[in-house]
Amino acid sequence: MRFVPTSEQEDFTASLGRLLAGADSVGAARSWAQGDHAAGLDLWRRLAEQGVHALLVPEEHGGMGATPVELVLALELVGRHAVPGPWVESVAYLPVALGSGPVVEALAEGGLGTVALAPHVPYALDADLAEHRYVVVDGALHGAEVGEQHTSVDGTRRLFSVTPTGTGQDTGQDTGLGTGDLDRAFDTAVLACAAQLLGAGERLLDDAVAYVKQRRQFGREIGSYQAIKHQLADVRIALDFARPLVHGAALADPATFGRDASAAKLAAADAAYLAARVALQVHGAVGYTLELDLSLWITKVRALVAAWGTTAYHRDRVLAALVAEREQRTEVAG
Repeated sequence: MRFVPTSEQEDFTASLGRLLAGADSVGAARSWAQGDHAAGLDLWRRLAEQGVHALLVPEEHGGMGATPVELVLALELVGRHAVPGPWVESVAYLPVALGSGPVVEALAEGGLGTVALAPHVPYALDADLAEHRYVVVDGALHGAEVGEQHTSVDGTRRLFSVTPTGTGQDTGQDTGLGTGDLDRAFDTAVLACAAQLLGAGERLLDDAVAYVKQRRQFGREIGSYQAIKHQLADVRIALDFARPLVHGAALADPATFGRDASAAKLAAADAAYLAARVALQVHGAVGYTLELDLSLWITKVRALVAAWGTTAYHRDRVLAALVAEREQRTEVAG
């Protein structure tokens, strides 16, 4: 499959890229981790004005009615710039899970939403800030109330236990839950997480390449050594192999969307994790310091690898889908 963005998609990503390049997303992320959300929320609102939050919301509910392709392009940039906030939950999962209603319209305008669905997402991200909080219990979406906070390896990921309070109609919170598809919502969130990982991996590679060009040892830039070149080349190859899977899943047929989203998450997670390891290694001891901005992407990749389904879960899912498809073809041929 040859993925070529349309001119409209290129204009959209170029606009987002300029906005994020001019914003202090690193400063916003560091402040967010310390409990100061002003800069992060300002960036959140600015991206909402660009239409990011409305991508998967139908036009009749104030959204853009876009496709997963636009979602992938936007979330890759969010990952590249380490923008804090519950992006997957607000932009990918909840618009699809809710389907319609006033909450969907609020999300399209930039409302913060979050959700927990065990076992893949046991805690709700930024639940103390979110105006729209949900938890999935026994295959149904319920309004939720905030409980205990938990620590993440990524300081910008503020995790909370949530407990169901009933449906929105029962509690008065988030009325009009709509008739969304929870399975499709989960797969869309998996794909969005893969896009974030891809963007983070690209940023880690860029920073590593920039560093090895300026760091000198024994009178030479360390990037001139073959061993380092080979490691960076391996990262480039891994990211280049992951990208078609992520973009391909965004274009997948509904019948194979779940399988393809899992394959995309696997490839993006492996590539981003390799990028994090190599970036840490080429930076040497300074790479282990939290003061270095590199730490924002290293810790984020570590957290996102296990978010929205572990690597083992997605491998099993892809394998089961492929086996089922082979058996089906065998029955048809017989």
